[in-house]
Amino acid sequence: MKKIVYILVTLAILAVVVFLLKRNKETAQSKIYHYNKELPVNVQADTLKLQPVDAKQYFTGSFEPEKEVKLGAETQGKIESIFVDLGSYVRKGQPLIKIDDALLKLQLQSVSIQIEGLETDVKRYTILTHADAIQGVQLEKAQLGLKSAKVQRNNILEQISKTKVTAPFSGIVTMKFAEVGAFAAPGMPLLQVTDISRLRFTVSVPENDLHLFTLSQNYPVTADAYSDLDFAGKAILIGSKGNQANSFPVQFLINNSPDLKIKSGMFGKVLVTGTHTNDGLVIPASAIVGSDIEPKVYLVKNNKAILQSISISQRLANDIVIKDGVKAGDIIVTGGFINLYDGAFVSITN
Repeated sequence: MKKIVYILVTLAILAVVVFLLKRNKETAQSKIYHYNKELPVNVQADTLKLQPVDAKQYFTGSFEPEKEVKLGAETQGKIESIFVDLGSYVRKGQPLIKIDDALLKLQLQSVSIQIEGLETDVKRYTILTHADAIQGVQLEKAQLGLKSAKVQRNNILEQISKTKVTAPFSGIVTMKFAEVGAFAAPGMPLLQVTDISRLRFTVSVPENDLHLFTLSQNYPVTADAYSDLDFAGKAILIGSKGNQANSFPVQFLINNSPDLKIKSGMFGKVLVTGTHTNDGLVIPASAIVGSDIEPKVYLVKNNKAILQSISISQRLANDIVIKDGVKAGDIIVTGGFINLYDGAFVSITN
């Protein structure tokens, strides 16, 4: 009897739990918003019309130093001293690194002593030769030995001069590859010196816009980090080979600010201004759907949103100039993209 009671109580509890769970689920679902696809989506829209477009175009790019070099020793040996550190400003000809030259100096002393002896021999043999006391061939051998020793001395002096690494131009030490006590050898980089007093600014330009640039002409260049600074960029290169996207490199040379604010690797823009103003279809950049590679917009046709592919001819500050895909008189969606999809019914609101 007790067993039956326990079973009935357990079943009753389970029934209550199931009932409460079902009721909670229904309550939660009733609070969730379910979008009704039969209802129109409220959107903002504009009718496209031709309007004057200022013939200005911005091309983005990056700055890089005009001169940058990795310095190494021309002779091998242990690094005795490093006179600079990362960030140090150096001037052309300034000593940067000293390689141990103790052995070379000992060789120089040995050769110098040899030269002194040979010079004495040459003087003595010259006197004896004039007195016909010895044959002239002995004097010639001494003279040749003296010349050879002097060449050897010059060679050692040249090697000693190469134990000092100097700055080839004024700039900033931007990389350090070795420390005192390390072994240096020809071809091994020890320091990198970068000159940012003059910079190269490079942009990628689509083939249809290459005609906007002329070699040796100046163009306004600004850095994103210092938009208040204006630079004159002289066009020094218009690329002859494009990349896979059919864009070509165009490079400008600029003089940095006196306090060298523009650093290598910063981004910037170059402005190209045309000679006349064209008419075009201008839409807000926020109306674009999808990626820059495949831009699209929503057109409103028969109270439906139709997704349409377009191509862009020009980018302005916050607007886009459309090249193909739409025409004047078309209605495009400019706002209210939530719940919007291709084929959705729409209601245009102001």
